[in-house]
Amino acid sequence: MLHLPQFESWSLPRRAPSHRLGAVTARALHLAVALFALLLTVAVAPGTARAQMDEPARVKATYDRTDVMIPMRDGVRLFTTLYTPKDAKGPLPILLMRTPYGSDTYLISIGPSVDFEKAGYIFALQDVRGTYQSEGDFVNVRPYNPRKQGNEFDEASDTYDTIDWMVKHVAGNNGNVGVWGISYLGFYATMAALSGHPALKAVSPQAPVSDWFLGDDFHHNGALFLGDAFSFLSTFGLPRPVPTRARAKPYVYGTPDGYRFFLEAGPLADISAAKMANRNPFWTEMFAHPTYDAFWKARTPLPHLTQVKPAILTVGSWFDAENVWGAVHTYRAFEKQNPRLSNAIVMGPWYHGQWWFDDGAQLGEQRWGAKTSEYYSREILLPFFEHYLKGTGDGRYAEAQVFETGSNRWRAFDQWPPAGVARESLYLSAQGTLSAGQRNGLSGFDQYYSDPNKPAPYLDKVTTRRPGTEHQYMVEDQRFASTRPDVLVYQTPPLEHDLTIAGPITATLYASTTGTDADFIVKVIDVYPHNTPDPTPNPTQVVLGGYQQLLRGEVMPARFRKGFEKGVAMVPNQVEKVEFELPDVLHTFKAGHRVMVQVQSSWFPLVDRNPQTFVDIYRATASDYRPAWMRIHRAPGRESRITLGVLR
Repeated sequence: MLHLPQFESWSLPRRAPSHRLGAVTARALHLAVALFALLLTVAVAPGTARAQMDEPARVKATYDRTDVMIPMRDGVRLFTTLYTPKDAKGPLPILLMRTPYGSDTYLISIGPSVDFEKAGYIFALQDVRGTYQSEGDFVNVRPYNPRKQGNEFDEASDTYDTIDWMVKHVAGNNGNVGVWGISYLGFYATMAALSGHPALKAVSPQAPVSDWFLGDDFHHNGALFLGDAFSFLSTFGLPRPVPTRARAKPYVYGTPDGYRFFLEAGPLADISAAKMANRNPFWTEMFAHPTYDAFWKARTPLPHLTQVKPAILTVGSWFDAENVWGAVHTYRAFEKQNPRLSNAIVMGPWYHGQWWFDDGAQLGEQRWGAKTSEYYSREILLPFFEHYLKGTGDGRYAEAQVFETGSNRWRAFDQWPPAGVARESLYLSAQGTLSAGQRNGLSGFDQYYSDPNKPAPYLDKVTTRRPGTEHQYMVEDQRFASTRPDVLVYQTPPLEHDLTIAGPITATLYASTTGTDADFIVKVIDVYPHNTPDPTPNPTQVVLGGYQQLLRGEVMPARFRKGFEKGVAMVPNQVEKVEFELPDVLHTFKAGHRVMVQVQSSWFPLVDRNPQTFVDIYRATASDYRPAWMRIHRAPGRESRITLGVLR
C-alpha cells in the first residue's frame, strides 16, 4: 500500500512445463516517480489511488471508455470503467483490476504497462464493494466464505459476478479474462483465483496482502509496524456516507521528525485516544485482537488457495517494505495446495510496486546495471497473459524467475527455493565474530541495555514519511546502527570466495532479559570492502567504502516464541530459545565482502516499542515501559546463530 495523492476530503470506508519469461516496456516511468515522490503523505496502493486527472492522451486517442454499474448477486452495484481499443481487430481478452483506492483515476497506464495497451486488451478497472463510486459496505481484507449460499458474498463472488457480467455484456471480448493487481489489489487478485469462474484463465497477484498479523504491512510476527499502520489507517478506510470520488485529507504531523512525533505521542493507548479516536474503526478493531485469533485467521486467503484453476504468476520484490512476505507465502500456498497448477513466481530488486512506477535501474544507492522493470514486463508478465488469454507462445517458462542481488543478474530455477541449496549456520561468537563450522568463541554471552524511551531508529534521517515509502531503508547503510551501544554486531572475516544464499534465513537466538518481554530484531548485512570506489556520478555523496547494506531485517516479539495464538511472558534472567524466519533472499556476497549480523530490541518507529514488561501493549501505560538488560547467549547448547540456504 503505497502513498499516493489524496486531493479532496473523505475516503471510502503443478506445475506447468518450465516457462520462459519476459516483460513490459518503456513507460513514462520517470514521470511517475516524480509524481509519486511528491505525494507521500498518504497511504495508497500502486496504480489505484491515483491522482484524479484525465487519462493520458494516448489512451483517449486509442480507447473508448464506458462507465458501468455491475450488479452483484445481492443487488449491490460496483462502479467499473471499461476501456475498449478503438481499432480492435477481432475479439480481445479482458484484463481486470479491482481496487479499494478509486478506479476512476489515472497516472501511468490503464493496464500493467503501456505495452499491454499496444498488445490489445479490453481493460476493466473496478471500485470494490463499499469504496468510492461503488455501492455497499467496505470491509478490510474481507474474509473468504467457502460455504456461500444464496445471495451471500465475498470478494471471490464479487469477482465471479463481475467476470460473468463482462463476458456476457462487453462487446468484442474473446471469453477469456485475466486479473492483476499490486499490494491491496494483489489481495483482490488472489481472491479472484478463488472465484471459480470458467472464463478466468490467468491471475497475477503482485506484492499481495496475505496476512496482516504474521508478515504483511501492519504486523510482522505479531509486532505492530507502527509507522505504516498509523499513516495508512489515518487516511484509508474512513467511513463514507454515500458513494463518492472524494478522498481523505492527509494526516498533519505538525513536525518533520517522525521519530520524535511517535516517541512524544506515548504508548499506543495514548496515540489511539489523542490521534486516532473516532477516525478509523479498523484501528480500534485491530487493537482488540493482540494475538493471532479468529479475527486475523479469517482475513488470510492462504489456507483457502486449493483447487485453483487459472494459471498463477505471483510477483514480488526483495526490498518491498510492505509485502515481501506476502509474495513468497502466496506463491508457497498455491504451490503446496495445488500440485498440478501452472504456478510461478517472479522476485525483482525493487521497492513496493517499483516495477510499475519506474524502470527499476536502481534502489537508493544500489544500481542494478539494467532496467529491471522493463525486462520483467516485456519478457515475463506480458508473455504470461498473452499465452493464457490469447493462446500465443508455448507457455514454457521457468517456475522461478528471480533477480540475484550482489551479482546483479536474473536467474531462472525450476522451483523456489532452488534445488541444491544447503542449509548452513553462522554462529554469533566472541569479540563480535561470526563464525562457520568451527564455532569459535562459543561461551558466555553478549549483552546490551535496551531502553524503550530511547529506542534505536530504523533510519538515519529525519522524516515523517510512512516507512513503507522510505524505499531505501530496505537497503540502507547500517553504520549508524552499528555504533550504538544497544546494538550487537557480529561479522565474518573478508570472504575468500563468493557466497550465494537463496531462500529464507532462520535466526536462532538463545536470549534472556531482566524484564518479562522483549522484541528481538535480527538484521543480515552485506559489508563492502573499505576500498570500494564511490559511484560515478555520485549526487548523494555516498561513501561506499565500508558500506553496510541491509539485506534482511525482521522482528520477533519474545512473547510469541512459543506460538502466535497466545503470548507467554519471559522469566527474568532465564535463557529462552527465540527462533524465527527472515524473508527469502537471493544474494551473492562477493569475495572481499563480509557477512554481518546485528541484534537489537527496538527499530523505531518502523516497529512499535515493546514495553519490556508482559502487558497488553495496546493498553499499556507509560509506567509499563521499562529498561532492561538483554543477553544473547553463545555457549554449547545455547548456540545463537543464523542459518542460510547456500547455493553452490
